[in-house]
Amino acid sequence: MRRSEDVLHRIPRVIAAAAVVAALWPMAARAQDPADQPPQVLDSTELPGLPDAQIVQDTRPPAAPPPALDVGDLWRAVKHKDTNEITHRAANISAGQRFFVVAPTIGSKPTTGFTGGVNGNMAFFAADPTTTHISSVSAGFKVSQMGQVLSGARLAIFTPDDNWFVQGDNRVSWTSLNTYALGTIPQPTGTVDVKFDQIRLYETVYRRIKPGLFVGAGINIDRHANVQPNESGDAPFDESAYLAYSLQHGFSPDTQLSTGTSVGLLYDTRDSSINAERGVLASSQYRTFFSALGGDSTWQELTFDVRTYRKLDNEGRRKLAFWSMGDFVTGGVAPYWDLPEIAEDGRSARGYGEGRYRGEKLFYGEMEYRQTVTQNDLIGFVAFLNATTVSSADAGQKLFSNWAPGAGGGLRVLLNKRSRTNLCMDYGFGKAGSRGFYLSIQEAF
Repeated sequence: MRRSEDVLHRIPRVIAAAAVVAALWPMAARAQDPADQPPQVLDSTELPGLPDAQIVQDTRPPAAPPPALDVGDLWRAVKHKDTNEITHRAANISAGQRFFVVAPTIGSKPTTGFTGGVNGNMAFFAADPTTTHISSVSAGFKVSQMGQVLSGARLAIFTPDDNWFVQGDNRVSWTSLNTYALGTIPQPTGTVDVKFDQIRLYETVYRRIKPGLFVGAGINIDRHANVQPNESGDAPFDESAYLAYSLQHGFSPDTQLSTGTSVGLLYDTRDSSINAERGVLASSQYRTFFSALGGDSTWQELTFDVRTYRKLDNEGRRKLAFWSMGDFVTGGVAPYWDLPEIAEDGRSARGYGEGRYRGEKLFYGEMEYRQTVTQNDLIGFVAFLNATTVSSADAGQKLFSNWAPGAGGGLRVLLNKRSRTNLCMDYGFGKAGSRGFYLSIQEAF
């Protein structure tokens, strides 16, 4: 019995290690494998990708034949419209041309209950598509059965010839979260549901210094106000981990604010950032928050994000995707809401609600199997495994000492064959009965 428990305890470590090795392997192997040499770099080069930055133009042959059928084609067939004109427009993308995708979003997570709303994405070229990357603006709005109102917008905008790149993550929400003690060990006391208003503005401007490599700087503002106990929860607010942490470290329990600046590096060789089939993304940011700028404390944070994709057949219909990332408070004391937390980005750790595990340092790994079912790429599916570890100095928990593993699967329906945008329907589950259903119009990574 003891041996079985040891094996199960090692599974999350294997997931995390596999994600790191797979993410770094292409960088080392590319120099030795002539078939996987870096894509040719042209003058002021880049091809389309959504919604993150795809930095280097990939001039190799496509990894798979272009998808033949998407939801738009089905709709036009139902309406008996001529598809020849649409096909001609798709093959002749020009500056100023815009691509829209709008879809309803529904979901269910422990932190929100059932949610419903709408997500949209607009993509466009600021200049000649042969020298300028595709830009995108993604936005969403949803409400939950718990009375939460959640909204946000993400920006990925390139100037002509990709000389500059602007990336943004902005949120305005009237929401609530269950608060837990720090670390990944389940706490003995009950959870406390806390409601608050949030405004988050994270903006970064990058300058290209070499093909494939950007350097940038930004501003970061995160404000949580009107913090108060919600009606739900199985413990009094006075016993909440949020209140205990805030009072221990001298933060106001009513409003918490972090204001600072950041510097970052970004490198990307993916063939498509919205639904990649090959390539590597590697990025890192160092943020410093200052009390002199109006924040509640001075503290520092380091993040990294590495992703890679591997084909399992010549046509690219079966793929493996790997993701590893870290978020570390490297100095000072962060407010409770700004501590690294699981599922904070709304994409990672499917199967867990935002903030279920939180601490000063966080490491995350995921691998996902992707396959198309139909020859025209209209229908596909995914299966994924993920693992998160969080540290807590207050609780004496070290990074990698305890894990929160997750797993699940999902269905894919092709919405736009030009950008390879899928409608994504996923179900994930984790430990201690945690689970969730997700509907979105973008791959998790």
